[in-house]
Amino acid sequence: MKLNLNGQTQDIDVDPQMPLLWVLRDVLNMTGTKFGCGIAACGACTVHVNGQATRSCVTPVASVLGAKVTTIESLGTPEKPHPLQAAWIHEQVPQCGYCQSGMLMAAADLLARKPRPSDQDIDQAISNICRCGTYQRVKAAIHRAAGEAS
Repeated sequence: MKLNLNGQTQDIDVDPQMPLLWVLRDVLNMTGTKFGCGIAACGACTVHVNGQATRSCVTPVASVLGAKVTTIESLGTPEKPHPLQAAWIHEQVPQCGYCQSGMLMAAADLLARKPRPSDQDIDQAISNICRCGTYQRVKAAIHRAAGEAS
């Protein structure tokens, strides 16, 4: 099977029903995407499939063949971070950091759809769970990134 991952074709030989998360982490060694709950509730495993935030822990790899899968590894670079990554640092969002890659991917999807989201838009779109409770910082960072990106 062929998987379009971060703009490159990856050949994979796995059970088509294997969750995308495990293909990323265990087969392709892309460990930026995290395992949290395994039931699509926490969002630590969020990636983009054709630009849309998707919980990879419950997404069979067969369902994304032919689609464009994007992970946190290609959101930005150290030389040119994505506006969200820069805002995350400025607002000191992460505490433990475990949920942050999924949170960033969900936020990137939101900003792609709504470049100037309201607090209500953010509350509705970001259903990821942060055990450290940095939700106010996340909101501030999303607003900051929206201002920088426009």
